[in-house]
Amino acid sequence: MHNSNRPKEDKDIMKDLRVNGKRLWDSLEEMGEFGGTPDGGCARLVGTDLDKQARDLFTEWCLAAGCESVSFDKFGNMFARRPGKNNDLPAVCTGSHLDTQPTGGKYDGVFGVLAGVEVLRTLHENNVETPTPIEVSVWTNEEGSRFKPAMQGSGVYVGRFDLQEELDKTDVDGIRLGDELERIGYIGEAEPGSRNMGAFFEAHIEQGPILEDENKTIGVVRLGQGIRWYDVTVKGRSQHSGTTPMHLRKDTMVAAALITQEVEKIAHRHTNGLGTVGFMKVFPNSRNVIPGRIDFGVDLRNPDADTLKAMNDELVAFCEKVAAERDLEIEVDNYWYFAPVEFKLSDDVEKAASELGYSHMDIYAGAGHDACYMSDIMPAGMIFTPCEKGISHNPAERTSPEQCEAGANVLLHAMLSASDRIAKGK
Repeated sequence: MHNSNRPKEDKDIMKDLRVNGKRLWDSLEEMGEFGGTPDGGCARLVGTDLDKQARDLFTEWCLAAGCESVSFDKFGNMFARRPGKNNDLPAVCTGSHLDTQPTGGKYDGVFGVLAGVEVLRTLHENNVETPTPIEVSVWTNEEGSRFKPAMQGSGVYVGRFDLQEELDKTDVDGIRLGDELERIGYIGEAEPGSRNMGAFFEAHIEQGPILEDENKTIGVVRLGQGIRWYDVTVKGRSQHSGTTPMHLRKDTMVAAALITQEVEKIAHRHTNGLGTVGFMKVFPNSRNVIPGRIDFGVDLRNPDADTLKAMNDELVAFCEKVAAERDLEIEVDNYWYFAPVEFKLSDDVEKAASELGYSHMDIYAGAGHDACYMSDIMPAGMIFTPCEKGISHNPAERTSPEQCEAGANVLLHAMLSASDRIAKGK
């Protein structure tokens, strides 16, 4: 006689498991009410009362979905744990973030968290006992909007950042992050990095236009973009624009323009290369004065470390060339380097997408994500779903119930595959 309360292990039953797409969408809409804006966006910054409300609701949902606990560490990173058949084994985890940009949307990060909640609900209502524990995490201050830097919680967790230094960070009003987390009740006793995790997945809207342009449902994220950020300073001589002959000028604006143009050329010369100059300060910034100094930022990206190094070398060499030809002083400070990431669980994602019948393609992550840091300490994987026109970090950020449902289904089956593999010691 069949016992409906017996944990289900039948492979056919597992194969047929699907999330409840409407419930997932309704949850996204409900969570979006905390900080919802009239234009359909969301403004929910870390450490605020809205952040507390979102965390409280996440806790309520996870406990109702069969989790034995929802805990948080000394940096406020949250972990909802659902027991498995062997709880001594490392957990298979998923998660993202609940904080948004000041003028953000409702899906960036939040979809990844609530897709994880929907996985928990699906396993719970179908009475599925997974081989290993399943965990869903909420990482503190991924956006870096109120407190710098971005991906702060996962960075502390894996040891990229010092716990105390990050707790002591202050916002523009001088308010300390640690004090805000304590105020809303989300500082725990556990040391960051102390959980027994064996795999980490993150589902996320693409934040770019590629999947929509290619008409694909799922992006199998193979690589995370490598990033180099530069502060470039060009020093020349400020002089009157009406009295200084062209051949006697030390014009920093022309030099900066040449370098900006070269950044674009460098990006075009290398497969998957990206180059941007998005910030510039001109001194003295007067209409009739030749600029004597310009400070600007350069952003170079590539998913291949060697290619990114070649792009760096070309930028530095070009700046040296311009400095020599124009008798200027040019300083190039590569003050931040984020190494490219290889997502080792991408085969699980591809297998799940194929078996579920979703169109898919290989893609790389152009932005930073918590999964990039988690890959420092365990195998990680990412699932991308389309977003309308690639718009993100904007109230106009849009996706669809069907796209979210597909991503959550792939997440569910990728996690089940990883749990089974870990239990078998593979």
